[in-house]
Amino acid sequence: MLRVVLAFLGGFASFVSGVSFAAQSPNILIVYADDLGYGDVRVYNPDRGKIPTPHLDALSREGIRFTDAHSSSAVCSPSRYTLLTGRYHWRSRLQKGIVGLWGAPVIPSSRLTLGRIAQQAGYHTACVGKWHLGWEWPIPPELKPYFETGGYGGEKNRVASQAHRKAWRRVFRSKLEGGPLSVGFDEYFGVDVPNWPPYCFIEGERTVGVPTTFADPKLFEKNQANVQGPAMPGWTLEPILPALGRRAADIIDRSARGGRPFFLYLSLTSPHTPLSVNAPWRGASGLNRYADFVMETDAVVGEVLSALDDARITGETLVCFTSDNGCAPYIGVSELEARGHHASGPLRGYKADVWEGGHRVPFIVRWPGVIEPNSVCHQLVHQADLLATVAEILGRRLPPDAGEDSFSLLSLLKGERAAIRETAVSCSIRGVPSIRWDSWKWIPQGGSGGWSKGGDEDAEQLYNLAQDLGEVRNLALERPAQVKKLADRLERLIVNGRSTPGPRQANDVDVVRYPMSH
Repeated sequence: MLRVVLAFLGGFASFVSGVSFAAQSPNILIVYADDLGYGDVRVYNPDRGKIPTPHLDALSREGIRFTDAHSSSAVCSPSRYTLLTGRYHWRSRLQKGIVGLWGAPVIPSSRLTLGRIAQQAGYHTACVGKWHLGWEWPIPPELKPYFETGGYGGEKNRVASQAHRKAWRRVFRSKLEGGPLSVGFDEYFGVDVPNWPPYCFIEGERTVGVPTTFADPKLFEKNQANVQGPAMPGWTLEPILPALGRRAADIIDRSARGGRPFFLYLSLTSPHTPLSVNAPWRGASGLNRYADFVMETDAVVGEVLSALDDARITGETLVCFTSDNGCAPYIGVSELEARGHHASGPLRGYKADVWEGGHRVPFIVRWPGVIEPNSVCHQLVHQADLLATVAEILGRRLPPDAGEDSFSLLSLLKGERAAIRETAVSCSIRGVPSIRWDSWKWIPQGGSGGWSKGGDEDAEQLYNLAQDLGEVRNLALERPAQVKKLADRLERLIVNGRSTPGPRQANDVDVVRYPMSH
């Protein structure tokens, strides 16, 4: 009898502890858009933004909008690395560009991530959507010829041979390691990169089905998929985004019914190309296909937020919405500007550029009962800061070798306005860095460092963003002492292996310095 009573008391204590834990620990939902520009969200660009984004605007009214928030890079993979690890991507092997097709993992399983820290705190952790941080693709050397893509664009009438299908069966029936489940997520559902093979969903560490054919050439029209490769029969692009929204809503529902707090990283595939807009949204903007896709993206965010309402956990959930970089110029920005919509708002440049339009991004946080509704914060913040923020919320201490560039946003979320960081570094697609210090921004070489033209390619750049947000007046020649201060500060950040207080850490590689010698 005593043994039964003790067992009952132990179970009751666990139940009480679980209830207390859930009540004190908010659910956390991070929604990461892909290639959404600073000016694509109407609340950020009321005068020159023509795309309706009612759900994101409402999220801003219910929470706080940061106006000086930055991704680590002006392209995809590096920004994702930094958001998840709280560490600048250029401390890793990902010095420039993105993780390539069939690329290896860029986050080692030993590194602390947002998923891992929430997992350690007892959360159910889920990743849904685009990954693009590499996998340990089980492609042996002798099978590599069957995974060659033939470059960008679809090849008409390319037919998979028996040898192709045999090689694909061998690989895609194998376990895919090195992905989200290796770095702290309990579950994963998504596509690695929607415009690259394999053209199929991935669930956990397995493809959903085995690709048996080459993707239909129709998928490779302008602003659709890029690279030919193995696909599921009949694979199309339009169902991807709605499927991600449905899975996110399902995770929210399951977690609410289970009574366990969740951490959900919803990495949308939109409005990045492929511009695979579903029928209800085609032509809805009256602008172009990209603008239609922004509207569909906003609608999917609305559906996920409605899932919180339906589960009656909106008040217990912290929601963060942001984007990995600026709007891509190849989606028709000239056409949009002619019609009055400026995807970068008042900023110079677009995706890939070291100028502000490349990496200053929307950043909205809602946390009922903590964040004052309709707040605006103009302090400098960075996506690296999410790791330290989540750690502080969960009462976890970051070890010295984690979150080396992450500063907690919690004080800003609670309404304080003292700066949390002195500097921030963001890079172009070619790895050209910019460093912020207060309102000053220094770029060690000329030009955009990306795809946009303009500026003296041989001249370093210095801007005072408080007076010149559009980066029109280069003050480098007029303010050499200021240039030296920022250059010295960047070098110190590199050498110390961190920008947060703490013991010096090692970078994974020798960090490239700019300007590079020709």
